Amino acid sequence: MLRKRRLGRTGLMVTELGLGAMDTPQSDQGADTLRAALDAGIDFVDTARDYEGSEFLIGQVTRERGGKQFHVASKTFRHSMDGSQRDVDRSLSILGVPSIDLYQLHDISTEDAWRAATGDEGALEGLRIAQYRGLVGHIGLSTHSLDVGREAVLSGMFDTVMLEYSAFYPHSAPLIELAAEHDVGVIVMRPLGGSGRTSVIRAAVEEDRAGALTPANLLRYVLSHSGASVVIPGARYPSRIHDNVAVASHYTPMDAAEQRELERQAAALY
Repeated sequence: MLRKRRLGRTGLMVTELGLGAMDTPQSDQGADTLRAALDAGIDFVDTARDYEGSEFLIGQVTRERGGKQFHVASKTFRHSMDGSQRDVDRSLSILGVPSIDLYQLHDISTEDAWRAATGDEGALEGLRIAQYRGLVGHIGLSTHSLDVGREAVLSGMFDTVMLEYSAFYPHSAPLIELAAEHDVGVIVMRPLGGSGRTSVIRAAVEEDRAGALTPANLLRYVLSHSGASVVIPGARYPSRIHDNVAVASHYTPMDAAEQRELERQAAALY
């Protein structure tokens, strides 16, 4: 059974293994992949307005199942107040739901983007209006910048932050701890490394030359950080869901020595 963690000050209890649904529609098994995730008990699905076909797929599966019985997080790529409100309205229509649990500012990774999205008539203001209208439950931010992530955590303006964290990119660990101190939920993206690394690693596993650097250990590495609220590996095929669920259902946390060794092997990959 999948364990649950508290998503920061949202108060939502979510399975610590979620699904990043950006690429799920890019497979002819996308609908089966989402169904497999939900049937396995995964109750946190992350998408975005501009992830091609993703909200549509989630809406399609939600309708066939008779309604939403899981948490959905979406994102706006827009930086303006009007743009973010339009995205929320469009998301609601496509997903076929009356409200969205979490709506995030997407990829706020520069100071210019931060100022535009959080300033007067910025996208954050639009999300606050949507929240006031009952269309959005909570507000978050995704970023690839540790500096912006720290600013978001300390600002008090966001309920969650989405950060990259993995054995390939361990540098986010102190920021995850800071977020936990401030009761900001942490959504971990790219837990298996991204950038084509997963395919290389899977090939090495098949050829019995992967060592400790396996998808299972990479997922276990991230789940071992108690400050991570939910980990969202992407998946295009049901088999990936089954693999991830098997790890998340039975793992034991890594000790520090195991973590350092996995980081060492990750750094040597490329």
